[in-house]
Amino acid sequence: MSRKILVVDDSVAIARQLTKIIEGFGDFEVIGHAKNGAEAVKLFKTLKPDAVMMDIVMPMMDGIQSLRTLIRLDPDARVVVVSSVGGVGQKVEEAIRLGARAVVSKPFEADKVKSILDRIFEQE
Repeated sequence: MSRKILVVDDSVAIARQLTKIIEGFGDFEVIGHAKNGAEAVKLFKTLKPDAVMMDIVMPMMDGIQSLRTLIRLDPDARVVVVSSVGGVGQKVEEAIRLGARAVVSKPFEADKVKSILDRIFEQE
């Protein structure tokens, strides 16, 4: 059974790149793409993904605000925050405190993305 992943990033190019990496593993399927945190919350409710890969810095509702909402909706939500290298250190720490399961950095390394996804599903 493939795991359903929601990708959240305001950059279509980054979302496509991450989708290609995730679907290349064979045991994951990207079921949706949101361009901001507000869309992420809406798609989370309707698509019910197994995990969310979400950028921190986005317009309208950023990844931190969205993470708060997703954890309120589902305390067991598997959210992986995506951050730029050398980017938003305090926000990453806040995301982990709020319940993000892991952090992955841009530019993406496929093996790191795979190990993070495998790790967040290990606990089942």
